[in-house]
Amino acid sequence: MLTVPPDAVIDLHTHSRHSDGTEPPATVVREAAAAGIDVVALTDHDVVSGWAEADAAGREVGVVVVPGIEVSCSWRGISVHLLAYLPDPHDADLAGELAASRHSRDTRMQAMVERLAADGFPVTYDEVRASAADDAALGRPHIADVLVRNGVFGHRDDAFRELLTTRSRYYVSHAAPDPVRATELVVAAGGAAVLAHPFAAKRGRTVTDEVVAEMAAAGLAGLEVEHRDHGPAERQHAADLAARLGLVTTGSSDYHGTGKQNRLGENTTTPEALEEILAGASGTPLLGSVG
Repeated sequence: MLTVPPDAVIDLHTHSRHSDGTEPPATVVREAAAAGIDVVALTDHDVVSGWAEADAAGREVGVVVVPGIEVSCSWRGISVHLLAYLPDPHDADLAGELAASRHSRDTRMQAMVERLAADGFPVTYDEVRASAADDAALGRPHIADVLVRNGVFGHRDDAFRELLTTRSRYYVSHAAPDPVRATELVVAAGGAAVLAHPFAAKRGRTVTDEVVAEMAAAGLAGLEVEHRDHGPAERQHAADLAARLGLVTTGSSDYHGTGKQNRLGENTTTPEALEEILAGASGTPLLGSVG
């Protein structure tokens, strides 16, 4: 059982090159240590391939690494992100759903690249694939990285703002599970499920309180309240909803290296919240101490 002292600094949402972050898992963990973080969760999109490297780095620098996944979901065309902590990566149903999502991401990237190339933008699928780790789940940030390298934009954010938004004619959706079903899969795999940035309207449309309530009935453990993409009103809304549904509240950076402006530890989770989350997770052993 993880022992968490009351002054521990905890960041439960980060990404590496195994999805749309810009750094290897070990670098993410070492930078977390340098930022004074005691516990960090690696939550790459739809993959677990960075867990071992992150854990090894954590043991070297004295940071506890919580294995996680950010499961891509969709509800009536709305993108929903579900953080899964300590699920069993070998659970057949969860692993099958993640594999299907990764395959759909690949075909989606090919379709988006074809649309962009047809209009003269300098990007190929091979370049997009090469911009990520070999087994990474591909996403729009990898297209953005190629466009930045080829001089079309100065930063990922510019590419998203001008070209890769969900409202763009170049956008292609990908297959993803319903968030209630995804919550059930995570819980069945022994994981703790937390809904990431649930009301981040600046990203696009968000799910209703009723959907969150359905997820809670399916075993959702918490809501990510403290997040850069939540303003004061969104944070209050999320906190009030969590209290009403009996959910844990968390905070995190959603760190992507140089891919986003988010900084490690800019939002954090309390030790009490972490202990409550971990108490409900049994899919992957986590042993160690902080401090």
